[in-house]
Amino acid sequence: MSLLQRLDKQKNTVTEAPQIKEQKRQKEENADKYGALKIKVHKEIIENMDKELKAINISDDSLEKKVEEFVAAILDRDAGFLPFSERQKITSEMLAEVLGFGPIEKLINNEEVTEIMVNGPKQVYVEKKGKLTLTDITFRDDNHVMHIIEKIVAPIGRRIDESMPMVDARLPDGSRVNAIIPPLSLKGPSITIRKFFKDPLKIHDLIRFGTVTAPIAKFLDACVKARLNIVISGGTGSGKTTTLNVLSSFIPNDERIVTIEDAAELQLGQEHVLTLETRSPNIEGKGAITMRDLVRNSLRMRPDRIVVGEVRSGEALDMLQAMNTGHDGSLTTGHANTPRDMLARLETMVLMAGMDLPVRAIREQMAAAIDIIVQQNRLRDGSRRITHITEVVGMEGDVIVLQDIFKYEQMGIGDKGDIIGEHRATGIMPKFISQIEAEGIKLPDHIFLP
Repeated sequence: MSLLQRLDKQKNTVTEAPQIKEQKRQKEENADKYGALKIKVHKEIIENMDKELKAINISDDSLEKKVEEFVAAILDRDAGFLPFSERQKITSEMLAEVLGFGPIEKLINNEEVTEIMVNGPKQVYVEKKGKLTLTDITFRDDNHVMHIIEKIVAPIGRRIDESMPMVDARLPDGSRVNAIIPPLSLKGPSITIRKFFKDPLKIHDLIRFGTVTAPIAKFLDACVKARLNIVISGGTGSGKTTTLNVLSSFIPNDERIVTIEDAAELQLGQEHVLTLETRSPNIEGKGAITMRDLVRNSLRMRPDRIVVGEVRSGEALDMLQAMNTGHDGSLTTGHANTPRDMLARLETMVLMAGMDLPVRAIREQMAAAIDIIVQQNRLRDGSRRITHITEVVGMEGDVIVLQDIFKYEQMGIGDKGDIIGEHRATGIMPKFISQIEAEGIKLPDHIFLP
């Protein structure tokens, strides 16, 4: 390219820049051309319907009708020129804003969406069938996102501000929420919502999805009923909590179950369930109740089963001690890529408890406490599979011995990019089979044949 051509190109770039900026400005304006009107309508609803919105004895349907009538009156007064379709759109947005969670309300109600990720006001992603997709949904600005975060965290007694810019919470349906705001989030306030099915998944759903096979499901059912201690291991979004929920459903109805979570999301159907949830520190930085505090306290509550949503830190030591001191049949989850990695992570978590224990003593605790590790992974095609069911056999020297009972073997990739594979038994009969049979449960031998 000649010097003259380069100068012309630079000149064109300089002259085009203001035009591009103007196009972007117009695009943003057109994206929400009634933004100012919506803000005005929203403000008037809050000011004039404050008592109705806070009333506890008014039904959702009648409240929705009142809001619709109020919006219609404001639009008749200030925006009679609007076409019917725009009026309907503004009315539905105001209903979501006042009674729901604003722009993401329709995503929360969409059963195909499993995860919602708000990366600042102008970027909202969703996960459908394990794949991420950018939506056309936007918020007005950072304050709009902050308003929705406040609506989520306030009802459960949590707070978010500059002194505490991260929070874990839950929606009324049990969906898990994480929010993080500036100065930690540089793109503006961010929300991540892990949605739960309105009706909790059952084992037949996992079989239908291919997460597990019917023989493996029967085996896991027997393990839970025989009061084996189970750790479900997996990466983020692999479906650990869903599997934990399903396995917990195998616990007999006449047992006392204590669940411990950061944000309560387990949906157990048994009658005798006590749900414990951690508490964040107050504005002075005091009053926090940690997972470790709750695990310790649960031991004094005469539990038949302890179900810990996820072990992340020093509570792992208390959990192992509980498993070793008569609280058989306990279940928990943890982040790891393989069963062996899960043991390494548990070892690190126990050390985080601040106890100066020798590594061999920690490993002996783990080998004695844990019976099975169920490894679950999300594969490249977005599907979730239980990839290993591994027995913790015991110790040989300083090493914990593991043996796989079932494995998922990947055999290839289909035309549409889907993973082709199958669950297979390794041919090894678990050592705890006598414990299962002692409970009167007889598993057919062919389940363990390769």
